[in-house]
Amino acid sequence: MIEIFYKAHGQIRTSVDIGFLDELGFDDVLWIDLFEPTGDEKRGVEAFLETTLQSRAQAEEIESSSRYSETDTTIFANTNFLIPGPDNYNLEAVSFIISEGILVTIRQVPLRTFTDLQRRIGAAYKLYPTGYHILVAILESRIDLDADMIELMAKEIAQFSKRVSLGENVSEDFLLDINQLQENTMLVRENIVDKQRMISSILKSDKFPRDVHTKLNVIIKDISSLLNHTNFSFERLEYLQNTVLGLINLDQNKIMKILTFVSLLFMPPTLISGIYGMNVGLPILGDKWDFVVVIVIMLVSVMVASLLFKKKKLM
Repeated sequence: MIEIFYKAHGQIRTSVDIGFLDELGFDDVLWIDLFEPTGDEKRGVEAFLETTLQSRAQAEEIESSSRYSETDTTIFANTNFLIPGPDNYNLEAVSFIISEGILVTIRQVPLRTFTDLQRRIGAAYKLYPTGYHILVAILESRIDLDADMIELMAKEIAQFSKRVSLGENVSEDFLLDINQLQENTMLVRENIVDKQRMISSILKSDKFPRDVHTKLNVIIKDISSLLNHTNFSFERLEYLQNTVLGLINLDQNKIMKILTFVSLLFMPPTLISGIYGMNVGLPILGDKWDFVVVIVIMLVSVMVASLLFKKKKLM
C-alpha cells in the first residue's frame, strides 16, 4: 500500500495511486509512505526519485554503514521500532530515504507513530514543510512512545517488588516473569541506542535544515535520560531476581533442616530397636515388662535428643 502526501492549493492532500506521481514534481511531494509495498509500488517510487530503495534485508543489517549513509543527493537511514505484545516485545525494521527533500518510509507493520503524524500533518501542515521535518517529527513521537513503555515497565517491576515484600509465594513462574521483563528491558535499551546512533549521524549531516537541530538536541537528551531509566530498571530486576532466589534457597534450607532434625531425632530409637531386635542374649530381659522398658528407653532417647537440639539452637 502506498500513501502520497503532496501540496496542493496551500493544503496537504493524499493519494493512494502510484500513477499519480507522474503528475507531480519534486516540489509538490512531501512524504511517500510505503506500507507492505508491492513490487510495482517500489519501482514506481524509484523511478520518480531516480534512486534505489532499500530491501528489508538491508534495513535489518546492524552495521553502522547500513544504519545510516548519505550520497550526494540521498540520505538512507534504518532503525527499529519496538512493537509491544501481551508478553514480549518485537523489533520491526523501518527504512527512511530522503531525496530532493522528499521523505520515503518503508515498513511492514502498522505503526501508531505514523498514524498520529499523518493526522497532525493534515491539521497543521505548515509545521512540516519538508521531509526532513517529518522525519524528525517521527523520531520525536517514537521516543515519546518508548518513554511511555519504559514507564509501564517500571510500574510492572514495582508490582513484582511489592509482591515479594508482602511475602507472596514465589515460584518458577514468578522467576520466568522476571526473566521476561529483563528481556523486554534489554530490547527497549537496544531500541533506544539504535535511535541514538541514528540521530547522532543526522546531527553530523549538513543536509538537514538548521532549524531541526534544536529538536534533535532535545531528543538526544531525552534518549540519555531514557537510557539511565532502562539501566536502573535492569539493575532493579537483577536485585529482585537475586532476592527471589535467596527466598527460595531459604525455604529449601528450612525443609532440609526439618528433614535433618527428624532423621537425627529418630536415630537413637532406631539404634535401640536394632539392638533389641537381635537374636542374642541382652540385658533387661526375662519378664513380661521387656517391651514396655524398651519403649520407655526409646522415648527417653528422643526427649534427650530434642533437649540437646534446643540447647544448641539447632531447631
